[in-house]
Amino acid sequence: MDQRVGLCVLLAAGLLCLSLAPVSWAEDLVEDGLGDDVDVEDELDLGLAGAEEEELEDLEGDMQDEAPPAPKTPPAPKVTYKAPEPMGEHYIAESFDRGTLDGWVLSSAKKEDADEEIAKYDGKWEVEEMKDSKLPGDKGLVLKSRAKHHAISAQLLRPFTFDTKPLIIQYEVNFQAGIDCGGAYVKLLTQTPDLDLDQFVDKTPYTIMFGPDKCGEDYKLHFIFRHKNPKTGEFEEKHAKKPDADLRTYFTDKKTHLYTLVVNPDNSFEVLVDQTVVNSGSLLTDVTPPVNPPAEIEDPDDQKPEDWDERPKIQDPTAAKPEDWDEDAPAQIPDEDAVKPDGWLDDEPEYIGDPDAIKPEDWDEDMDGEWEAPQVPNPACEAAPGCGAWKRPMIDNPNYKGKWKPPMIDNPNYQGVWKPRKIPNPAFFEDLHPFRMTPFSAVGLELWSMTSDIFFDNFFITDDRNTADRWANDGWGLKKAAEGAAEPGLATQMLNAAEERPWLWVVYVLTVALPLVLIFVFCCTGKKKSPATPAAEYKKTDEAQPDVKDEEEEEEEEEKAEEEEKAEEEEEKSSPAAEEKSDEGEESPAEKEEEDAEKEEDKEETGDELEDDVLRRSPRNRKVRRD
Repeated sequence: MDQRVGLCVLLAAGLLCLSLAPVSWAEDLVEDGLGDDVDVEDELDLGLAGAEEEELEDLEGDMQDEAPPAPKTPPAPKVTYKAPEPMGEHYIAESFDRGTLDGWVLSSAKKEDADEEIAKYDGKWEVEEMKDSKLPGDKGLVLKSRAKHHAISAQLLRPFTFDTKPLIIQYEVNFQAGIDCGGAYVKLLTQTPDLDLDQFVDKTPYTIMFGPDKCGEDYKLHFIFRHKNPKTGEFEEKHAKKPDADLRTYFTDKKTHLYTLVVNPDNSFEVLVDQTVVNSGSLLTDVTPPVNPPAEIEDPDDQKPEDWDERPKIQDPTAAKPEDWDEDAPAQIPDEDAVKPDGWLDDEPEYIGDPDAIKPEDWDEDMDGEWEAPQVPNPACEAAPGCGAWKRPMIDNPNYKGKWKPPMIDNPNYQGVWKPRKIPNPAFFEDLHPFRMTPFSAVGLELWSMTSDIFFDNFFITDDRNTADRWANDGWGLKKAAEGAAEPGLATQMLNAAEERPWLWVVYVLTVALPLVLIFVFCCTGKKKSPATPAAEYKKTDEAQPDVKDEEEEEEEEEKAEEEEKAEEEEEKSSPAAEEKSDEGEESPAEKEEEDAEKEEDKEETGDELEDDVLRRSPRNRKVRRD
């Protein structure tokens, strides 16, 4: 019992530790994330911040002179924003922390092939903080209108040329209000002499389009590039394969996500979300349609011969319909064994006119015809098995075979499925370096969205992976830390979820109470010990016990016990004769006592052996000892 109580205490303590560990872990994460204070570095506010600090220091000095020092309270932990600074080679680095759209051009064009009411790119853009910002001072570009066309673009510091260095483009998106139908992708606008950002529309030539897009339940992450046909000079869009990862969370969790595209000179590409690869492949093999056309195509002028037989099976021309085959036999026939039920009312109709019905007053027999009462079930048929003319029920006809058809056999003239012959593709070319795309000189957002408040931030284009990683860590990394620090602990999340879905309280109670009940039942209940035989006491202990013997060994032991019992009975019978013999031999009383003591010891030893034998046997096979 003491061991069970100790085990119960250990299990309860372990359960308590496991239940408290997630909560304390979540609280530690919050404390760690909120532990350090970072100063906001905004070039426009440095002077004002310094002046405010000096005024606060003077005011605190005066208060300390007038009043006794008060105990210091630790400052409330917080995470503030530090603007990222571009390090290394880059083509654009835009964080919008200046609070203006300087360098960005709003399109004033109209979309072709659209209604006049929505053709104009009049969607509004603003530079502001997120509605639920965890970093005061962090600003971004926000799409403010819904159900409108939006277009905005900016020139790069210099055009990007695809040569020997990779292309890395990354930016941040936050769907603050979720997303119903719309995109958040960027376009890298092709460098052309007639590029006018003020007239940026959907048909403006681009080199790469990249970013998230969603409509309905179709969640996409585009990577599209326009490839130039070296023979015709025409451009064709090439779409990368769809990612295998589930993208739903990035559209619905209302968190800031970092989208990165890496295109390497060896024609490989990677698509990353939050610095995790979600799609990768080759520009030569993992895009549709493929970059290089097939070397051969089907001859459009080739035609199938008239006598070409594509039938793999035909009807056996030698087969004949059997003479006993009756094609006119019906599929069902009346059941000749059926008998009309007793009480069937042949003269009563199944339906009669409603006797309570009254002809409408506005009924015109000339226009509407003769009025008839609506039909209702005949009440006389309710107690009868049926009314009206009785008919035999129909059953399947055992002689029915249907229309005879000859069996199918292999077509001896089968020539296979005809295909036109192959000819060399006149438009064939082989471009082994699709990475060498058309240079681009601007980046733009040309979007239609049914949801507003889409937040964009920290656009960055470079040809160095390390530089891009540093920019990401300084910008998106800080947002991630702030969002993680602001998240409630595990206990708070559980309470909030239960407030929205009260049935979760039942789950919580069962999760906590069920283990406790099981521990109590296992450790603290059971039959009380009562005085028992040594054999029963032996079986109730936790000590190792010998396995139950086989049935053959048990039978041998039973036979041995019976023989020993017979020997005891013979000894008891022979004991009077022994006493008489001892009297005749004139033995002394001391010798008699010694003999009696020896017999009693032999009996005790025999009884101990029998008892040990019983202990070795399983309680299931134990039998009552015979007297």
